[in-house]
Amino acid sequence: MKKFLSALLTVSISIAAFAGCSATSSTASPSAPAGSNVSGSEQQLKKIVIGASPTPHAVILKEAAKLLKDKGYDLEIKEFSDYVLPNTALESKELDANYFQHQPYLDDFNKEKGTNLVSAGSIHYEPFGIYAGRTKALADLKDGATIAVPNDTTNEARALLLLQAQGLIKLKDGAGITATQKDIAENKKNLKFTEMEAAQLVRALPDVDLAVINGNYALQGGLKVSDALAVEAADSLAATTYANIIAVRKGDENREEIKALVAVLKGDEMKAFIKNTFSGAVVPAE
Repeated sequence: MKKFLSALLTVSISIAAFAGCSATSSTASPSAPAGSNVSGSEQQLKKIVIGASPTPHAVILKEAAKLLKDKGYDLEIKEFSDYVLPNTALESKELDANYFQHQPYLDDFNKEKGTNLVSAGSIHYEPFGIYAGRTKALADLKDGATIAVPNDTTNEARALLLLQAQGLIKLKDGAGITATQKDIAENKKNLKFTEMEAAQLVRALPDVDLAVINGNYALQGGLKVSDALAVEAADSLAATTYANIIAVRKGDENREEIKALVAVLKGDEMKAFIKNTFSGAVVPAE
């Protein structure tokens, strides 16, 4: 009888132990296999898909992604090498936002393409610079010299304003950020202007005397702001107008994830990162 009771007790303990193991196993996450380091919070991250130019925008976003992860967001960055596709991809809802342009460019794009994109916040400013090609100093610029400028309306105006600030041309009164070559009132050196896509300006330097180049494309081409013969002044019209923005579809600027993205990018940690990384070629917006 004792042997029977002892055997019965042993079976009962074994069943209880097996049930306990089964219960423990059933509470494990089905999407997190044994040995996985992925936490539940990481599995619940909300994705934000953003388009950006490679430099400096994507560089800045990769750093911001670390801070956003701690706030519950996974930032997926898609890089673009031109100024059109990031906006068309945003309009077609392939992106949640983009980061590569300033407000005047966006306004011009909306008008031309019939899109309805808006700014969710200003992040940084990139000083435009005049870079040497065949001519190595502004004082050495000869009569009839060729200067390459961006071919899109807003950035060409910005280039012309910088050339005017250096005394190379004079624009009509009130031309401002809408200036074109038709607004040149004085051109004493008979300078010739070659319009081309902003992305091609660095490559064009050997074939022109000077080029006026967007900050991000200068960086992409291996140029430093210290290489420029002249840059926009911090208090210039351009400096107060051409801050690079986070663009979204109208109405999306109020989405929580977009607000979180902008807050991180405008935060003190990212401002310090921008200043330390780009040495004056990229300046945080106020």
